[in-house]
Amino acid sequence: MANSVRWLKSWLPLILWMGLIFLGSTDHGSAAHTMGFVEPFLRWLMPRLSDASIDRIHFLIRKCAHITEYAVLGGLALRAIAANCPGSFAGNRWRIAGAALVVAALYAASDEYHQSFVPSRGASVEDVCIDACGAAVGIGIVLLWRKRHDKDESLT
Repeated sequence: MANSVRWLKSWLPLILWMGLIFLGSTDHGSAAHTMGFVEPFLRWLMPRLSDASIDRIHFLIRKCAHITEYAVLGGLALRAIAANCPGSFAGNRWRIAGAALVVAALYAASDEYHQSFVPSRGASVEDVCIDACGAAVGIGIVLLWRKRHDKDESLT
């Protein structure tokens, strides 16, 4: 019972976050749909903005979203793996971080594969690389935070 509760507490946030990413990979997260919010907001904020500028800002927002969502995914993967890894976190820090990065990169690749079946979306190796970099950023942030703030060896 205690092991299943620990497993649930460590892996459920990661699985739920993966579900949110999956939902964002449907038509609802397509450029056409996000532009429907971004363009009116930018036109309200800066009425003289050109269409080309709006397109560039929209592109940057979407790529920043990739980095952010996968930074969170990387941090959650690190937390889940560390909570279920035998031995101390300090002794396995880089192995756990590497495993978390692999989990995030594989999920990014599967997410892009999923998008290849959505008519309004497309698969991109570039996005997998951006996602993996975002995961690395999230993992790095968690590792730095732990180094500065945490005296305890557990991540949970």
